[in-house]
Amino acid sequence: MRLHPTFIILATALTLPLPTLGSETDLSVADAYVRMVPPGTPNSAAFMTISNRGSSDRKLIQAESPVARKAELHTHLNDQGVMRMRQVADIEIKAGAQTELKPGGYHVMLLDLQQALKEGDSVVLTLRFDDGSTKEIDAAVKKPPTVMNAPTPATHGAMKY
Repeated sequence: MRLHPTFIILATALTLPLPTLGSETDLSVADAYVRMVPPGTPNSAAFMTISNRGSSDRKLIQAESPVARKAELHTHLNDQGVMRMRQVADIEIKAGAQTELKPGGYHVMLLDLQQALKEGDSVVLTLRFDDGSTKEIDAAVKKPPTVMNAPTPATHGAMKY
């Protein structure tokens, strides 16, 4: 008996775990970028916003990139008035919400860079989630702002001292 190819494809799809069938579309990544660092600097960081349109909470559990020997999930903590960076096991993305990976908060540390990061380059990142799914993204290399939250000349005069 010869099986029709459509039947074989359907039978194979039905054997996949259910999270694999729907989870890819539940998560989306926006505004991904990697911080440009001076040549010879061993580490950098990646930032992005991860949205979860699904009905269950998800966790980012791992990241990889060919530009770094190792990638780790990190956050910043206030330790008795001193900001300290710490590795975390995962980053939660609540159902129906989004999690922002940003400077001073959660981020992906790129350790032992294997190449220089030049402004305008694109870095491939592979994100792995707690259900086993992965998402490959391209993150633009961007120069960090040189002055953070500095008042503009128009607002400087309005400041009270």
